[in-house]
Amino acid sequence: MAKILNIETSTSVCSVALSVDGEVVNIQESFTKNSHAELITMFSQKVVAGAGLKFSNLDAVSVSKGPGSYTGLRIGVSTAKGFCFGLNIPLISIGTLAAMATGMRKKSNSLAESNNTLFCPMIDARRMEVYTALFSNNMDEVKQTTAKIIDKESFSDQLSSYKIIFGGDGAAKCKDMLDYQSNAIFMADFHPSAAYLSTIVEQKFRDKEYEDTAYFEPYYLKDFVAGIPRVKGLR
Repeated sequence: MAKILNIETSTSVCSVALSVDGEVVNIQESFTKNSHAELITMFSQKVVAGAGLKFSNLDAVSVSKGPGSYTGLRIGVSTAKGFCFGLNIPLISIGTLAAMATGMRKKSNSLAESNNTLFCPMIDARRMEVYTALFSNNMDEVKQTTAKIIDKESFSDQLSSYKIIFGGDGAAKCKDMLDYQSNAIFMADFHPSAAYLSTIVEQKFRDKEYEDTAYFEPYYLKDFVAGIPRVKGLR
């Protein structure tokens, strides 16, 4: 029975779940922005203890690797690495958009059974830009992860032939731009969750698809650009 701690901090959501053989048995989540550093260790302790386990019982740690928030990803990956080093267990990384697409498929009911449906998770990347990818009904990545500026022509080729289900905080801000398309479907209040890592990570654990814990880095997609300090004397 594989017992895996799953960590999702790629957006404003801080989410930690414990899965046993691919099934989530305990989860803690917060939607408060900038709370990751404060909550992630406490959430990890709660989900493990709440399942009647100790950290020494864990078989692996998985982490959402991005793309997403630079700070959120750093906190999640650093925490996951710390657990793996301390417990001498493997680190498994999951693409954030792939995990989101898996969750979207689970929540989309009958539409998910159609081969005429694509899933488009979106993460807000400021202004009208999003991190996004397209996934088929069987979770194959049919359009690779990219940072994309959304306009009224976005996905027009795919929307002419497929229904596309959009989800995530990036989709919410793009709804007005794409809502005129009859094949565009928007999932309300969908957010990344550590629960969506569990199915993917179970297979990776069985296949021993582990990361090199010492050298693994998040997938930022874009370089981090620091803002100009606005405190007097720092410009």
